[in-house]
Amino acid sequence: MNQTFLAKRRELPQPRPQMAKKTKKPGKLISFEGSEGSGKTSQIARLAERLQKLRRDVVTVREPGGTEIGEQVRSIIVHNSKGDEMTPETELLLFAAARAQLVREVILPALVRGAIVLSDRYLDSSTVYQGIGRNLAADPVNKINRFAVGNVMPELTIVIDVPTKVGLARIRQRASDLPNRMERENIDFYDKIRAGYLLLAKGMPKRFVVVDGRKTEAAIEKLIWNAVRSRIG
Repeated sequence: MNQTFLAKRRELPQPRPQMAKKTKKPGKLISFEGSEGSGKTSQIARLAERLQKLRRDVVTVREPGGTEIGEQVRSIIVHNSKGDEMTPETELLLFAAARAQLVREVILPALVRGAIVLSDRYLDSSTVYQGIGRNLAADPVNKINRFAVGNVMPELTIVIDVPTKVGLARIRQRASDLPNRMERENIDFYDKIRAGYLLLAKGMPKRFVVVDGRKTEAAIEKLIWNAVRSRIG
């Protein structure tokens, strides 16, 4: 594990959108992270439903994707027939390009109007997957991340942690399409990803919350809600 990589990560200032009315609650960005098969998507849906019942404006996005341009980039990253020949540098830049578009087209406008944005992955994915998993140097990854997101950083990042074998077993049990390029990686790669997320969370405990993804969906939902409700005002 490249601990020097994580040590070089620097937090960016939180966005401070100017609200039209002082009484309007500020927008919040909450990101979800974890290895493949961790259950992020279902928990985002559960949290969105809870927030909507409280009459909050909720926007859900995924990475890469969430915009027309981003979805085209996603297709290149995930499903391109030559994807196995993609270099780590190319992968990093494609993720960053999709993220830059998502931030400016969707996330920032939503925050300005006071929405809660739930993002299925964000810049920490690049730190872990491309930086640690693909062994790219810390400085270029951090600089590219910073350029892509500007000052738009999560209020809270929830890592749903599952043992690698559990996550891979869940991928195999899916009844949908065959595993995509990222899901076809070997167990050693995903061991690095899991360890990277846990180390990242340990280094930034004010932003990160780690949840045991082996619990029932209802139990995980409750843990996530306990972490979220104190942050959203």
